[in-house]
Amino acid sequence: MHNYQDKNVVIIGLGLTGLSCVDFFLTRGVTPRVIDTRTTPPGLEQLPEQVERHLGDLNADWLMSADLIVASPGVALATPELSRAASAGVEIVGDIELFCREAKAPIIAITGSNGKSTVTMLVGEMAKAAGLAVGVGGNIGLPALTLLKEECQFYVLELSSFQLETTQSLKAVAATVLNVTEDHMDRYPLGMQQYRAAKLQIYENANVCVVNADDALTMPVRGADTRCISFGIDVGDYHLSTQQGSTWLRVRGENVLNTNEMKIVGRHNYTNALAALALADAAELPRASSLKALTSFTGLEHRFQLVWDANGVRWINDSKATNVGSTEAALNGIQVEGVLHLLLGGDGKSADFSSLKQYLTGDNVRLYCFGHDGEALALLRPEVSELTETMEQAMRIVASRIHKGDMVLLSPACASLDQFRNFEQRGHEFARLAQELG
Repeated sequence: MHNYQDKNVVIIGLGLTGLSCVDFFLTRGVTPRVIDTRTTPPGLEQLPEQVERHLGDLNADWLMSADLIVASPGVALATPELSRAASAGVEIVGDIELFCREAKAPIIAITGSNGKSTVTMLVGEMAKAAGLAVGVGGNIGLPALTLLKEECQFYVLELSSFQLETTQSLKAVAATVLNVTEDHMDRYPLGMQQYRAAKLQIYENANVCVVNADDALTMPVRGADTRCISFGIDVGDYHLSTQQGSTWLRVRGENVLNTNEMKIVGRHNYTNALAALALADAAELPRASSLKALTSFTGLEHRFQLVWDANGVRWINDSKATNVGSTEAALNGIQVEGVLHLLLGGDGKSADFSSLKQYLTGDNVRLYCFGHDGEALALLRPEVSELTETMEQAMRIVASRIHKGDMVLLSPACASLDQFRNFEQRGHEFARLAQELG
């Protein structure tokens, strides 16, 4: 256990993670100080009275006199005040670093531009199916430090590139970078390689590195080494195999699970399953319980989630697809026996929708476009498009046209705020209407 006694500790950023950091130090007899650039940050009313706080901007004096700064992932290390403190020799860490110094149980660590929440939850379910007391958190669900309060035999952490930047003590039993696609470029002025370098830090000191055979950017900086095992669509130690019309999860030449037995659908979810299985195997979780978890996992809410399956028609809620890239991931490799009825719409935030065209060819696609950018989306294929004002109107038209073997997919490629509070409300409304109409 690390000793922080007599340390001048400053925490930047409140919210759930900031409060977990405050609690962490108070339980160790250290009273930290808190800075938040917001004047009324979330969690302020829960901050104990004895904790000094500075709101509205960064207090440079506090930072320069600190022994240890615990920075929120939302604060860039390149911020001038932090940069000056670092140059003066002040140690700067994040909550994940504090966690890694204390954790006694094995850690599986997961990052990537897309799919990391699904893989994190899947591995968590595999550990539970093996009868282990497992703590799942980090960039998803509970802050990592909160997990230390329970007796855990195993930890599964979702980690963002921002969290990895301030973490040095992570020694994962297995770690993965699922994929690397352009994201957060406002935080990485040097571009993709700077963003990738942050992600690849997850492999430092890992026993096993699970890499994506289809994405060279997920390989360790010095290339694949003896620690690496791979997953991919057609290649890799773990890959997909199609035989007699069925798709199988295949491990080193052996078919281990028919995807028809899984509740999650779509090729991107099958590759997520392969990555999760590779991580679980690397951590020596029993294969049988991992496969059992794969057959019962229903997916995360609003992420390519099967919400209704009746009369041979599947209704899929992918409301979390609030940008074009997410919808591309959903459409890439999708398999539909009949017609794909695709619901697109909302506020596209000035996005260019043209890259979706390549996924909308063929005779078995129908588009139903609604909301703020419905007209622009309908132009992708006007001859198979219906334009409505609302999603509900679109779904009522869909319901009058569906047949056995069809799929109804809400993957809007847009934010929801033109007509809904958030993507969750949009997804719940889709699920409700699917049950009513399907």
